[in-house]
Amino acid sequence: MVDITRSLGLDVGDVRVGVALSDPLGILASPLTIITRGGGTSDYDDILKIVRDYAVELIVVGLPISMDGTEGAQAHKTRSFTGELAVRTSVPVVFQDERLSTVEARRMVREARKTERKERYDAAAAALILQDYLDAANPAVFPDEALDPGQS
Repeated sequence: MVDITRSLGLDVGDVRVGVALSDPLGILASPLTIITRGGGTSDYDDILKIVRDYAVELIVVGLPISMDGTEGAQAHKTRSFTGELAVRTSVPVVFQDERLSTVEARRMVREARKTERKERYDAAAAALILQDYLDAANPAVFPDEALDPGQS
């Protein structure tokens, strides 16, 4: 039996929150949307609406850790935002190291020949953060049918 768990990835910034969503099997992450920060409860309400609409069972938040492993001002802001989000939902919230996710997201967007707008990077970065988490949590997870080479 394949476990079905849909996860939400967040790339929290001062101006925008990039949002990504996993497939129902929890294998593949895709960019979903951008939430423009308003500084109020609407940021949390927007995220929680997505959690309800997509029956999300796990929220993965990118934690901006410096290359030397320390946490700076942005990591502290992200922890504060995430702490407030966590008290507003019963869905588990976890952190994922997001070092280089924005750099990789920019490269991927350019390669896909999409319009190079900053907003696209945020959702793509959220997808990379979530994909890193999914890959670490479920290495080589496939539906049962894919494991039996004798079936056609």
